[in-house]
Amino acid sequence: MEKRQQSAMPRTTLRKTLRTRGHQTLIGILVAAREKAGLTQRDLAARLKRPHSFIGRIEAGERRVDIIEFIEIARVLEVEPKELFAKLVA
Repeated sequence: MEKRQQSAMPRTTLRKTLRTRGHQTLIGILVAAREKAGLTQRDLAARLKRPHSFIGRIEAGERRVDIIEFIEIARVLEVEPKELFAKLVA
């Protein structure tokens, strides 16, 4: 019998993240980066080639952001994704 390798990550139960403290922190970081870039929600959405409601729903806390979207948003804002992520996990 093969012995299973243990994962470095402990097993946890994922919970919904909308409207959690972490989600609110993420929104604050993204809004601050957008404002620092001097962009409106509509400007950012246009650069992402998405409807303006895409950004509105994210910033209102109604929509989660996956990691690929996070990287895309950071790059459009001309911010290194690692810098924004570091603020989130600090």
